[in-house]
Amino acid sequence: MRTVLVPLAVTLAAACTQTARPAAGAEATLPSAWSPAPGWPQPLPSLGPTHGGLAFDRAGRLWAGTDGPLGLVAFAPDGSLAASLPQYSGTHALLLRVEQGVELLYAAHLRDHRVIKLRLDGTLLLELRAPAESGAYADPAGFNPTAVAVAPDGRLFVADGYGTSLIHVFDAQGRWLAAFGGPGDGDGRCNTPHGLLLDTRCEPPRLLVADRENRRLLHFDLDGGFLGVHASGLRRPCAMALRDGLLAVAELEGRVALLERDGTLREAVGDNPRPDEHANFDVAPAAWNSDVLCAPHGVAFAPDGDLLVLDWNRSGRISRFAPR
Repeated sequence: MRTVLVPLAVTLAAACTQTARPAAGAEATLPSAWSPAPGWPQPLPSLGPTHGGLAFDRAGRLWAGTDGPLGLVAFAPDGSLAASLPQYSGTHALLLRVEQGVELLYAAHLRDHRVIKLRLDGTLLLELRAPAESGAYADPAGFNPTAVAVAPDGRLFVADGYGTSLIHVFDAQGRWLAAFGGPGDGDGRCNTPHGLLLDTRCEPPRLLVADRENRRLLHFDLDGGFLGVHASGLRRPCAMALRDGLLAVAELEGRVALLERDGTLREAVGDNPRPDEHANFDVAPAAWNSDVLCAPHGVAFAPDGDLLVLDWNRSGRISRFAPR
């Protein structure tokens, strides 16, 4: 297996600096300037369990991954159900990308141990399975991808977050190129790389990794070189979204953290004061409080700047928050 492990870079781009201190401590609770929008989507369909991601298309529809019979679903801007791709139930993370004018969905299809690239009508264009060339998989079922990101040149980064903790690199045609990361808590190592984001705040862009069980975000260059810890002391970060330089981080332990460019905490959204509800898959709808979140797993900014959050939840939960 070709594994890229590069020492911590000494020179860092001024446009995207690192911070050595804990950036967003688990104990921090700050006033929020965000208000919940209860009842969205409306009416809430029977989603089944939600353990996926969120992404918006150019029409303003919110795509969400579910583990229920509706599979991948899309909600219109008014919250009504607009589309369903039941054949893709069990996706874990979503990315919407425009390529040659065509909107495409990339998804970590955890249930089927693969990463997929789709048209919005569900047409399958590309499938990535366990890369035998890596030498990391005696059993293809050990490939359990949790996230995918795409570089400007079309290379694909795939986090095997529930498997080897490797981050695999494929070319645009799906050919395996290399892997980096791997289990551990040292420089460039991961313990459940759960989410990936192309961090376009940096020049050149970097890969931002939600290193969930190490409670931190890591920066890598697009060749797999480790650049540093962007934020630490988080509440098990799962997924990330960017808008106007502001980074939203879905944290499994009951909040979304909004981070500044240097990785410090600006504010928290939906901060749940009850530890018993943090990362709790079984909080029933009757116990939901629209002001707080329980197990944020997916996050996306709407075109109007609202924040959408998908909870890891047995009954299926999506929340919307608007800036005050």
